[in-house]
Amino acid sequence: MAGGDTDGTATTTGTTAGTAGDTGTAGGPRDGATRVWSALRRRLSDEATAALGEDEADAFLTRVDLALVDVHGPLAELYGDRADDLFARVLRTALAAAADRPRALRRLDRRRELDPGWFQRTRVQGYVCYVDRFCGTLDRLAGQLDHLAELGTTYLHLMPLLAPREGENDGGYAVADYRAVDPRLGTMADLEAVAGALHERDMALCIDLVLNHTAREHPWAQGWLAGDPAYEGFYTAFPDRTLPDAYDATIPEVFPDRAPGSFSWVPEARGGAGGWVWTTFWPYQWDLDYTNPEVTLAMLGEITWLANRGVDVFRMDAVPFMWKRMGTTCQNQPEGHTLLQLLHAVTRLAAPGVVFKAEAIVAPDDLVQYLGAHERFRPECELAYHNQLMVLLWSSLATGEVRLARQALGRMRAIPPSTSWVTYVRGHDDIGWAITDADAAAVGLDAFAHRRFLNDFYSGRFPGSFARGALFQENEVTGDARVSGSAASLCGIEDALERDDAAALEAGVRRLLLLYSVAYAFGGIPLLYMGDELALRNDAGYLADPARAPDNRWVHRPPMDWAAAARRGEPGTLEGRVFAGIRDLGRVRRSLLALRGGTEPELLDAGSDAVLAWRRRHPRSGAFVGVANFSPRPREVDADTVTGFGSFVQVHGSDGRLGVRSGRLTVPGLGFAWFAEP
Repeated sequence: MAGGDTDGTATTTGTTAGTAGDTGTAGGPRDGATRVWSALRRRLSDEATAALGEDEADAFLTRVDLALVDVHGPLAELYGDRADDLFARVLRTALAAAADRPRALRRLDRRRELDPGWFQRTRVQGYVCYVDRFCGTLDRLAGQLDHLAELGTTYLHLMPLLAPREGENDGGYAVADYRAVDPRLGTMADLEAVAGALHERDMALCIDLVLNHTAREHPWAQGWLAGDPAYEGFYTAFPDRTLPDAYDATIPEVFPDRAPGSFSWVPEARGGAGGWVWTTFWPYQWDLDYTNPEVTLAMLGEITWLANRGVDVFRMDAVPFMWKRMGTTCQNQPEGHTLLQLLHAVTRLAAPGVVFKAEAIVAPDDLVQYLGAHERFRPECELAYHNQLMVLLWSSLATGEVRLARQALGRMRAIPPSTSWVTYVRGHDDIGWAITDADAAAVGLDAFAHRRFLNDFYSGRFPGSFARGALFQENEVTGDARVSGSAASLCGIEDALERDDAAALEAGVRRLLLLYSVAYAFGGIPLLYMGDELALRNDAGYLADPARAPDNRWVHRPPMDWAAAARRGEPGTLEGRVFAGIRDLGRVRRSLLALRGGTEPELLDAGSDAVLAWRRRHPRSGAFVGVANFSPRPREVDADTVTGFGSFVQVHGSDGRLGVRSGRLTVPGLGFAWFAEP
């Protein structure tokens, strides 16, 4: 078996995030940044020494030296002639945050600066939950960490917990105060205590940070409405429909049935004259205008303040929407990437142990850019959700074959070696079928018809479907829709239990573990959604809550069933089997250095269109091959392709050791196996 993830060596090659852009030619961005920094450095050096002490000041100034292009360059691109003055202001914002950073977090920073790929290690695996659904309040969370530790969790993502507006709030994504916790969950002091408890167990804390918009009740928005000069230009309002209509002509609607268009009439705007405020999502979520540098500085202040409360990873919500341009979808604009690069660089000046995770559910070629994969590498986020993998896993499960997955995953651009994917089976959101026309056509499918099939299949409309999902945001005009439903219900477990069908239940469990076997071994940080380890099913209880009833995504956000969790150690129970299966995936994963982030998987054709096969390599441990059979029937694959011409050994699998006969390896129906160089 391959050695554990204890080598301590970086697997990255080429330019690293810390020195990106440090190769500018004469007169280029580097020279401009150096000129400004030379004039400012002496003054800032004295300020840093006074604020941090000599040693910490030296470290801070060195970080600035390394990040010059990533700070000054974006300021110049976004704000032109104002860049030099803004440069001094953002550095002082970072310095103030560095001075306020608690000693324990500074020690953590030092360890992570020595091990910049800490989040790529095979020991890092995630768990995501809503605090209220998991344990009620933040002060109770520490008492449930043993449950997470049993699963091998080292990365805990707590779903939106910053203070939202009262009433409807898009599941917590309409933030009214970045510096307060939802009072129903606790206080900011409680969150700091949670961070401390996690750090004592060598676990990292991830929270959501909504960047594109605030709630209309946020003090910035209220100050803007009141005409406070400090908030002038924080939001955008048009006096009539001329420009909103021009923008809307090319912007896809996010919530077409309940919030059509991207603008909302606000009578109080423009000094009471009224105006059409930019609201990409819901009318109570007002888009920030980052063409105003004061917005950028204000958001930097919020990020660094939260980092000093103990947040290790920020899930940067809705980042594709942060910059607008007429005649486009107003997503994935170049300036949005530049803005994210700036926020990332300045945050890491103050808190170098913090990383960003992009919430960007966009086309694959657009997605990799949020990890810095441009023509020239530019550090933006260290992590991003592998939405494409998630979608293709569910597609393969519905069809029983993997040609589309092999095609789409095989042509994805490589991500920079200093970054990693977050791989997952299910999240808190609906599933949108991000399948391109080109990928579908390459395997003989019509993309529109296939997306419609998937909606029909997972909503239970398709004859013979095992799934119990629900359509979300169905557009009867266009035929577009997404799917809600828990992983267990989409895998057929709910249906099997209701019919008391033991064979169907067995198949449902195998489907669930099959999906997670890929998520845990494809590369990156595997993320386990709360309740999947117990096969929790859809929960219709949300219908009793008027604030949640209109949004059927709450069907797959059930409260944690601690009575079911108590059965996780009983092998004969559903919970016991699923819990043990997922726990073992993590246990074996931690021993396989080839599953570390920093390298890309290679898709293999092993001779069966029902079996997904992929290979990963690590220079210190050799190769790994995973196989996953999406057909309910056994399928044969080429043994040499899978086992490295007989040199690999099986290290894990759903059905014990697989046998080879006449050069063929038989993978059981809905089964998986992992192989590694000894």
